[in-house]
Parts: sequence; C-alpha cells; structure tokens
Amino acid sequence: MQDYLIRATAYDGKVRAFAVHTRGIVEELRQRHQMTPTTTAALGRTVSAALMMGAMLKGEEKLTVQIKGGGPIGQIVVDANAHGEVRGYVDNPDVDLPLNEIGKLDVRGAVGTDGFLYVIKDLGLKEPYRGSVPIVSGELGEDFTYYFAKSEQTNSAVALGVLVDVDYTVKTAGGFIIQLLPGLSDEEIIQIEKELNALPPITKALDRGDTLEQILTTLLPGASILERRDDIRFQCKCSRERVEQTLISLGRSELQTILDEDGQAEVSCHFCNEKYAFTGEDLKGLIASL
Repeated sequence: MQDYLIRATAYDGKVRAFAVHTRGIVEELRQRHQMTPTTTAALGRTVSAALMMGAMLKGEEKLTVQIKGGGPIGQIVVDANAHGEVRGYVDNPDVDLPLNEIGKLDVRGAVGTDGFLYVIKDLGLKEPYRGSVPIVSGELGEDFTYYFAKSEQTNSAVALGVLVDVDYTVKTAGGFIIQLLPGLSDEEIIQIEKELNALPPITKALDRGDTLEQILTTLLPGASILERRDDIRFQCKCSRERVEQTLISLGRSELQTILDEDGQAEVSCHFCNEKYAFTGEDLKGLIASL
C-alpha cells in the first residue's frame, strides 16, 4: 500500500475525520537517521499526526510539532505543511529500550512523561499560533488527543501506530483523527465511542490489508470521503546554498577560526541527515565574500 491521506465527514457534517498511511515516509526517515525500532515508532507516530494536522491547513500555511517529554530520546521535531510535505528528527535516534510490560515498543519510556507537546502554526499572520499541553501519556496518540481538547477546544480521538519488522524495517505505519463538532447528540457520541472501542489497533488493521477508507467507514458508517491525497511525502528544505548562508552568518572571525583549526567544515542537516562538505578553499571563498 502506497502512502496516502484521506479526509472525510460523517453524521451530516458533525464529524470530520482524517486518516493516513505513512509506511514509506517513516521507512525513509528510519534509514536516513539510522533509528532503532523504539525511536522509529516515536518519530513515525509524530509524523503521521503532523501530516494530518497539515491537511487541516490551507495554502502556504505550515506547522511544527515539538515533543519534549524528558525521556532519553530527547526532543522530537516534525515540520509539515498544507502541501503534504513532512520532515522530522529525534535528538537521540539510537535510544533502544526493552519491550514494555505488554510486549510492545516502549515509546512512553523513550519519550518520557515530564514535559510538553508544542504546536507552532505559521498561518501567514504577523505572529505564529502557539499551543502547548503537558504530556499525559508519552504514547503520543493520547497526547495529541489531549492537545486538541485543551488547546484547540475540539474533542477528538487520535490513533497512531508504527509496526516495525524483525529486520528493523517499517512494516506499516499510519493513524487517524476523528473530530467531534458541535451538534452531535449523546446517542451519536456513544455510538462513535462504541465503534472506536471495537476497532483493533491501527497497525493491526493496516497490516491485515485494510484501506484507510475501510477503517474510517467502519468507525463512521456512511462516512463520505471528501479527498484522497497520494502526494504526501518526505521533503526537506535544506540545500548547499542555505548551508552556505548559515556559515556566512557566523562571520569572518568564526569562519577563519574554523579554517585555521580544522581546515574544512562539514555540516549535517538535522531533518534529513544530509551532509554538506566545505573544503579549505570553499571556506576561503566564503571569507573573501564578507
């Protein structure tokens, strides 16, 4: 199954839903950052959430999710936008923990529960929107659920998952967001909660071959699929030119120190792990341009 995202509505527009399949994107991130299964699961869940949140944006709007839970993984940072582009990293991709008490990857232990989930949205206004909530679980699905309820005042159900194979590759990954809008009756809310409780874990459904459309229409009978996007993808904004500008911003003195002490420079992008090498002659050229 290729990576894609769908947007749907149900209950006469009183429920909106998003679902995403991200196996390819998460596998690319795993390879780029050489992540362990636990860090792959943590970053992959965040990437799926950010892509769906990006689908709620318009035009050139974009967002950044930061998760700082105090765990050994350090911070998780993911950028996404309305065009379906996403990139992300974790501070410590080599963190590897034993399975938790129910035999699953210990994402909570890696992320930690002493910290905050931050969302910064660039909506084209003078100041970005900033929202934050305390981390309540560390498993991330519950944390995004809490974020929507407290920071955006939208009751939501968020399911996120990454299934890692025995060879550490990503077997499947994805998630969904169900948002309850004003006007739902108590009976309708109870019915939605019943369907949510009966649904297997998202990775189990994806692994057995269920499509996103099947998952949402099982949860929300009669749901109308409004959009399918096959263009979601990993996309980094870094380039050699941007790195050059970063080096130039250090100033003549700092560049000269690097040249004198190291004779060269190598800069790595946090988001994609691409490395940019600058020889001594390159550094001299940058110094001469100042």
